[in-house]
Amino acid sequence: MFQYGRYVIWLCCLIALPACNSNPSVSQPDSKSDSKSDSKAESQDIEPAIKSTAKTPGDPIEVSPPTEIEQPKTQTPSHENALSKETSPYLLMHAHNPVNWYAWNDETLALAKKSGKPIFLSIGYSSCHWCHVMERESFLDQEIADFLNENFICIKVDREERPDVDEIYMNALQVIRSGGGGWPLSMFMTPEAKPFFGGTYWPARDGDRGASMGFLTIIQKVKDAYQNNREAIIQDSELVSERTRELLAGLEPDTGLPIQAVWPANTIENLSASFDSRYGGFGYSALNPSRPKFPEPSNLFFLLDYLQQNPDASEQTHEQASKLLVRTCEGMLKGGIYDHLGGGFHRYSVDRFWHIPHFEKMLYDNGQLATVYAEAFQLTGQEEFKNVANGILEFVSRELSAPGGGFYASLDAESEGIEGKFYRWDREEIKSALTDQEYEIFSKLYRLDEPPNFEEEFYAPQLKLMMSEHAAARKMTLAELESQLTPIRKKLFDIRAKRQRPLLDTKILAAWNGLMIRGYADAGRILNNLDHVKKAEDAANFILEKMVSADGRLYRTYTDGQARLNAYLIDYACVIDGLISLHRANGNQKWLDAANQLQKTQDDLFWDEKGGYFYTSKDHEQLIARSKRASDGAMPGGNSVSAANLHYLGTTLKQEAYLKQSKQTVLAASAILTRAPHAVPRLVITASKFAE
Repeated sequence: MFQYGRYVIWLCCLIALPACNSNPSVSQPDSKSDSKSDSKAESQDIEPAIKSTAKTPGDPIEVSPPTEIEQPKTQTPSHENALSKETSPYLLMHAHNPVNWYAWNDETLALAKKSGKPIFLSIGYSSCHWCHVMERESFLDQEIADFLNENFICIKVDREERPDVDEIYMNALQVIRSGGGGWPLSMFMTPEAKPFFGGTYWPARDGDRGASMGFLTIIQKVKDAYQNNREAIIQDSELVSERTRELLAGLEPDTGLPIQAVWPANTIENLSASFDSRYGGFGYSALNPSRPKFPEPSNLFFLLDYLQQNPDASEQTHEQASKLLVRTCEGMLKGGIYDHLGGGFHRYSVDRFWHIPHFEKMLYDNGQLATVYAEAFQLTGQEEFKNVANGILEFVSRELSAPGGGFYASLDAESEGIEGKFYRWDREEIKSALTDQEYEIFSKLYRLDEPPNFEEEFYAPQLKLMMSEHAAARKMTLAELESQLTPIRKKLFDIRAKRQRPLLDTKILAAWNGLMIRGYADAGRILNNLDHVKKAEDAANFILEKMVSADGRLYRTYTDGQARLNAYLIDYACVIDGLISLHRANGNQKWLDAANQLQKTQDDLFWDEKGGYFYTSKDHEQLIARSKRASDGAMPGGNSVSAANLHYLGTTLKQEAYLKQSKQTVLAASAILTRAPHAVPRLVITASKFAE
């Protein structure tokens, strides 16, 4: 099929290397063992890898991270490229690279066509460790920059600002590579932005990381291939583009198939097939037990809803759903993926045990997990779940809250160029900070009496047992044990706070803020905490006042006083969901009216008369594909959230048109709901409300 772009160039790039992983993708939902997608393994940080061996599409490629070898470089102040005019913190990081970066826009794409040069597209995000590594090694290298500037039009994209561009070219990469992906996403394209070859992270030069070919050699070979075999590469790019369009076509209605009552039970069965029965979590395979593990909140939302709405389910099914939920929530809160000193969750665990995280902290994870742990407390009565929900919200209030009410996007994984340095400890540092009695308690509970668990010399604090089990062993209540631990953790937290902090990404993203608004509103309602509800109200007011245009359209992002970029389906869906959660929390009609108004705008811009919603609006710039795919990954799918929003608005406002749209959205995904309902667990929740 691929005559040159995949055959000859592919043979040049055979060595796998790390990247920031997506979580395992459900873009190919036929495999029951698939879990959901995002890169060492972020959404995925997938390990940068280029292999000629075919893998199941969507599977992350896992490679042990090599030792850091890049030397710090300083940017020459005289360099300034077009990114200096952008607002994204990630793009501004590259504004003084010697690479002549352009932003993704119509002017840049027109320039590429006029020049006839191929495009080098680099997609990343500010908390991606391997994105920073590739910048330091390659994009600050003058020789590499000179070659790129002479032979390519170089475009840098913040995937969090432009998820549409990221989704298209990540899927194109999976087509080219027969699966896998991650960030930094490195894609080579024709001047018409049609992809023909790509990868993730590459070291700067041959031999820098083992036998891997270096980025300088790769761009030289791509340049030669494009000059000498242009016709074959253009043909390849057409084939890759067509296959990418097919993947993103998305929702597949199964004509005449009714909504089926069996979908929830099938979802539990499919989730059970990849459940780690020992440590909790999904995507586990005995054939690949060391793969990274992600929280996958959409699975937990589904399980919570199933247990709440189906008290009459069979005892076996009820017990299984409870096991999937509780063991996962317990496993995560015990592990290093949870920040036991500062609260909040890191993005994912690099192991099946939840022990060592990839250290970035993302707003979207913590927004969803605040709801999960509050609802898990409501369902089970386990105090530890309530403590975690409050810990998440205290972290977000302290470290991700913007003046005026919005929430910032993320905290980086690295500080001082070293991943995890802000969060790691050595034993002596903790011992010297605490009294003997304090150290005895902390070391036994948080496993400092065991060998180091991180890089063979450091500790990421984590629990071996649930805190209630530790309390029982010490013949005290959980509250009594927590009262002893609180000042100890505070003492260590204060020491940690004096370290050089990870980078804060100050983008305020509409969708992520919607998830966090819901997290605060749900926790406030369940835990009877008016401060949490007030925090949600402040953020909702910020979005409505600062990120909605005069004609009622939502913006995607807000940074440094400027709202920009038309919002995507996921932005409307999550903001509406947050407003609905506020209405549930305090009954204020204001939030219901605002949700209703945004829903009308969403319907006008994104609705497909065949049922369901496109990811981009009807007046969005024309890209090589328009996505309408249904899947719930690290973030829920826009169609899944929208179906639930429509059902709530239709029921509460007594508008049959909304209920009809909700059902049409479910039916538009009937094929995937029948074949692989675990790929869309949030959509299964709404489907069950219509089941006959």
